[in-house]
Amino acid sequence: MARSKDLLTGVESRIIVTPEENARILRSIDLVILPILLAVYCLQSLDKTSLSYASVFGLITDTNLHGEEYSWLGSIVYVAQLVMQPVIAVMLVKLPVGKFISVMVLLWAIILCGMVAAHDFGGLLATRFLLGAAEAAVAPAFIAVVQMWYRRSEQTNRNASWYAMLGVVNMLGSLLTYGLGHIKSHLHSYQIIFLFCGLLTVVVSVVCFIFMPDSPMEAKFLKHEDKLIAVERLRMNQMGVASHVWKWSHVKEAVFDLKTWLWFSLLTAVSIPSGGISTFGPLIVKSFGFTSFTTILFNIPFGAVQMIATLGGAWLATRLKKKSPVLILLCIPPIIGIVILMVVEHTKQHRATLLVGYYLISFYPGISPLIYSWSGQNTGGDTKRKVTTGLLFIGASTGNIIGPHLFTPAEAPRYSRGLRANLALFIGIIVLTLLATAWVKVLNRKHATMRVALGKSADIIDLSMETNHNLKEMGGIVNAENGGVGDKAFDDETDLRNEDFIYLY
Repeated sequence: MARSKDLLTGVESRIIVTPEENARILRSIDLVILPILLAVYCLQSLDKTSLSYASVFGLITDTNLHGEEYSWLGSIVYVAQLVMQPVIAVMLVKLPVGKFISVMVLLWAIILCGMVAAHDFGGLLATRFLLGAAEAAVAPAFIAVVQMWYRRSEQTNRNASWYAMLGVVNMLGSLLTYGLGHIKSHLHSYQIIFLFCGLLTVVVSVVCFIFMPDSPMEAKFLKHEDKLIAVERLRMNQMGVASHVWKWSHVKEAVFDLKTWLWFSLLTAVSIPSGGISTFGPLIVKSFGFTSFTTILFNIPFGAVQMIATLGGAWLATRLKKKSPVLILLCIPPIIGIVILMVVEHTKQHRATLLVGYYLISFYPGISPLIYSWSGQNTGGDTKRKVTTGLLFIGASTGNIIGPHLFTPAEAPRYSRGLRANLALFIGIIVLTLLATAWVKVLNRKHATMRVALGKSADIIDLSMETNHNLKEMGGIVNAENGGVGDKAFDDETDLRNEDFIYLY
């Protein structure tokens, strides 16, 4: 399998990538790669949230669930994902990523169809664990795909685009479930939901296998000259493309890098509310005094706000070229929403106010893709990136395991314990964001000192964060010569060892 550096070795001088060529290649990539990411993550989100929809249509009573058994059905998926992350990190370095994603999608589709045969807690728990193991690869693989194909200025919006499918699923999934719930059949409504989602996922896995390339170097939709441009335009990322070589030195650096644990803490903190709300959200709305079908319909605006917050947050972060202020901004609506649910009486005359509070909480999904992008854009070295991403997903899985257990059906309608914990966590995210920002600035000063010691300029222009529009106005090129900057871009060097690496905050 060709490496990015090998592809460029035979080229006599650095290829010049103009803003026009960059835009043309970007369009080609978006037309092939992005639809696959959107479709697969949409289905993963639908499959994952099918449990919460099924709960509204009698899953708890039909399968005779008691106590915290329903909470464990929400958590067990993330237990499997936590267990699988070390294996996934190695596979993402060593295996062709396109084929790997396709096989994992097919596996989870088959498992979801098998959930139709589960009639008790034990059967549901086993199939949900297997479902989580198969789905564990998707989001880490997508982050790797975005890093492999896109410049740093493009990554935030692309990560947000596929992550925004959570909002789409909460809108369309609500309508879809509403329709499936009305089907008269010998199967229970929740079984019909599982079967429909599983069969649809089988079809998408085949499409993914046919059209998803393993890297820019193997992309059939690009001519040879365009492959060179697709790789060269990533030079100023200072992150390489794909090495397919596992390096233990990268593993060590990832584990001992303070940044890694700041991202880990941020992901864990936001995933605890995510796990609780995604599992108990429809039940919280139902506790306002609505019927099962009305509850499903009232979840549609929740999805719309999710999508707006995710895409809007990414757009603002790209425009500002900063993640930290947007992360803090996205924490404010959930804090207000939680306070509303905690202090307003749960009576029919207050249902409109309670719904507003619930919808304000739905800004939280905009936080996670910004953290993934922030981490990915600040990590160099193929193995280090995969290990760091794996550790982040361990944090996310841990948070999603804890989240549902802060809410229990016995505490309905107020769910006070879960809401208090979530309030503290959103405040904690703000504090952690400020700490991460301060540390990243320290690292930039260290790299400036390293450059001066090597005879380079202390201040360099970070072209990787400039849009095509800005580059045209500057009269520049995407991968301009910059006093030797970019010479290590495809050496698979880690960010801490590459003095040209510019950290973003």
